[in-house]
Amino acid sequence: MNPLSIVALLHCFLFAGLVQSAPVSSSDPPPALREAAERAKTLVEKILRDIPTVYTATITTQGLTLDPSSQTTNLQMMVTSLGIPAAPVIKPPSERFTLDICVSRMLAGSRLYQGLLGVLSDKLSGPSGLSDLRADLRDLLTHINKMKEVAQLRADVVEQNHGLDLASRLHGNYDVQVAAHLTLTQLRSFCHDLIRSLRAVAAYRPRAAGAH
Repeated sequence: MNPLSIVALLHCFLFAGLVQSAPVSSSDPPPALREAAERAKTLVEKILRDIPTVYTATITTQGLTLDPSSQTTNLQMMVTSLGIPAAPVIKPPSERFTLDICVSRMLAGSRLYQGLLGVLSDKLSGPSGLSDLRADLRDLLTHINKMKEVAQLRADVVEQNHGLDLASRLHGNYDVQVAAHLTLTQLRSFCHDLIRSLRAVAAYRPRAAGAH
């Protein structure tokens, strides 16, 4: 056997050994995380499709619309007087906005709107669709908790009962209507942020330790 053949054979053996010993990249997200993120995104898309129908069935007060440009100073004052909190800020995961922070805020926001919709559903007479949205948010929480579980995240969430705070401030039908308007418009904005972040989570590749 000539020297060139021996060198080629050694290269083959070395390459085979490297392939067998090469570890699976730790930067690849678990398939279960991608699956849970995709299921959550599908559900959020359903919620977004349903919001206009629920809004039409719920909001009967003239002058209130889903159009953001229709917001008035008076409505902004009602946000403060009714004590409706803003949704947690959600951004795609990054070095500064970690996956833990991202998922914890997804959980906090979903629980916030589930509680607010529960209060409003109790205050409104007749079918409005709010309870259906609340059920979808409950299912969404299941998928987000699955993401937390498979990615082994802490994603701690401080429990706050904003629903009880809102219930104590609703003194008439107009208050209920405005609260429902504000909750649904804010929920829609929150869902848009959710979809962007869930899309990023499904393709998330955390940096390996020591990478620059």
